[in-house]
Amino acid sequence: MLECQKDLFSLPNDVHYLNCAYMSPLARSVEQAGIKGMRRKRGPHLITPSMFFEEADEARSLFAALVNVESQDVALIPAASYGIATVARNISPGRGQNLVVIHEQFPSNVYSWRRLAREFSAELRTVKPPDGEGRSAEWNARVIDAIDKNTALVAVSNVHWADGTRFDLASIGARARNVGAAFVVDGTQSVGALPFDARALGVDALICAGYKWLLGPYSIGALYMGPRFTSGVPLEENWISRLHSERFGELIRYQEEYQPGALRFDVGERSNFVLVPMMVAGLRLVLKWGADAIQAYCEVLTHDVLRDAATLGYRIEEGSSRSAHLFGIRAPKGLPVERLRLELTRRNVSVSARGDAVRVSPHVYNDEADMEALRAALRAAAMA
Repeated sequence: MLECQKDLFSLPNDVHYLNCAYMSPLARSVEQAGIKGMRRKRGPHLITPSMFFEEADEARSLFAALVNVESQDVALIPAASYGIATVARNISPGRGQNLVVIHEQFPSNVYSWRRLAREFSAELRTVKPPDGEGRSAEWNARVIDAIDKNTALVAVSNVHWADGTRFDLASIGARARNVGAAFVVDGTQSVGALPFDARALGVDALICAGYKWLLGPYSIGALYMGPRFTSGVPLEENWISRLHSERFGELIRYQEEYQPGALRFDVGERSNFVLVPMMVAGLRLVLKWGADAIQAYCEVLTHDVLRDAATLGYRIEEGSSRSAHLFGIRAPKGLPVERLRLELTRRNVSVSARGDAVRVSPHVYNDEADMEALRAALRAAAMA
């Protein structure tokens, strides 16, 4: 069982940061990696050609180990939207086919599919959740029912970004494969804190921003492209993605062939000497702890406070239907959400309002003091 890792971060003691789904704090090791990277530019004569490749390759190898894929099938991207747009460029649905997405997904996992549907006269099917009990199970069933022989794409997340509802990727993916649809997963709010095996799940593409559960900086992430897409067309044609790009003296001998695997999908200037080493440092921490241990830590940490919240009338999905690292707390009937937000703010509890839920997202830097502050705010709001 993991112990609290708060000493590896620089969070103030009087701030109860339960908001990793918004943005992770930088661990000290990640911060130092960025500072070292900035200082490197002081003497650019010391930046050798090999440096354009080595750290980027380490970052993709670490991410590959985290999700059980081959490192050459991982591209470095600046944002989830970039990865989703890359996948969208390589899908051509036929007229009358449909694309299946989840209701109120993060916008980056919607806009590209809307454009794709318009351009190819395809139907965009948005699967909404039910009301009341059994929300998660019924929502998953609705997603599977929406997939039919005319489905060209299924784009889902592992956990819903607003309230942590878990989607049954094994069943959804199996259904997608049965009808020949591309199975695309946004792992931004799960990979790093929840075990994820892209190979076992048969995922065709996995997109993951790095500044949340990968503990990295803003503006860098990873894109896994499976066999369905590895010979596809990238969003941009940059020099480093071409074969023999490591031979700086021969770059004007233009190459039509790409580097192997998914490296063709790397963003231009992917060898960022600040962001890439920070991403590497964050991934090292995540792999050292293990996503299963992070999930277990969050489950134990939040168990009592969520039990107490339920007795006060707050609505929280059952444990098997949500993640432990990200979940929504919905106020009892008659309790204005604004009152709850006010009580949380008074106690320096940092969470996010998403839809009709207060989204709570702890990590291994949180401790019992954070849980007590959350408990006090929930109690005060309910008793007012």
